Amino acid sequence: MTLSDRLLTLRRDPHSGEVLARGGDPEAHSILQRTDWVPVVRVHEHYHRLPTGLDGAKETRLATRAVARLRTVGYHVDCDEDFDTELREQHHLPLGARILHRAAQIRAATTTGEVADVLTELTAAHDGVLTALDDVLVATAEFHEGLGEPADPHVARRLRHLAEEYLQIIRTDLSDTRNALADRQMAHPGRRTCTNEVPATERERSAVCACPPPPRALATPPPPVAAAPRR
Repeated sequence: MTLSDRLLTLRRDPHSGEVLARGGDPEAHSILQRTDWVPVVRVHEHYHRLPTGLDGAKETRLATRAVARLRTVGYHVDCDEDFDTELREQHHLPLGARILHRAAQIRAATTTGEVADVLTELTAAHDGVLTALDDVLVATAEFHEGLGEPADPHVARRLRHLAEEYLQIIRTDLSDTRNALADRQMAHPGRRTCTNEVPATERERSAVCACPPPPRALATPPPPVAAAPRR
């Protein structure tokens, strides 16, 4: 991560009058989205804006809250004076971060059983993550069915299609993978748990464990030099 990824500007655009946030990394973008900002992706730029239809007071509240949340976790925010604040908000671990922790557990796993246990959290029939996601899609579809705009029934049908088709495929395949790993009951041949024990035959006094050193990376050969044109 570069230093520029920790820098953001949050200002009212002098031409459009919109309050825009620019810069930052995916974590900063997530914080903005959780503060009701809308991402805008263009060919040559990526920024966030406030929702349309807000009055000036609501825009100031959302912009100020975004500044407080970003600075709480260490971002440097250059903002308009109206949005500047000394307030900080307690940062709670979001649901997505807890799911990402499951991926870290799989990367550290040394047996098929450990991975099967993690995948159970996703695939459990009653309260697994994928079951909950299915319910979220259906609930959002039901919400759109009563909004009254011409496009809303199409959105509802699309959401139901995602739940019934695509999500069902993911859930079925991942459940099969989980069940197969649970049956195998074996250690991964390429992984092992570090015991932090040094064997009695170890000659290096600085050794802290018996793990073999990482494989030596091969040097990347330099690119070929183009031959000088003949004169």
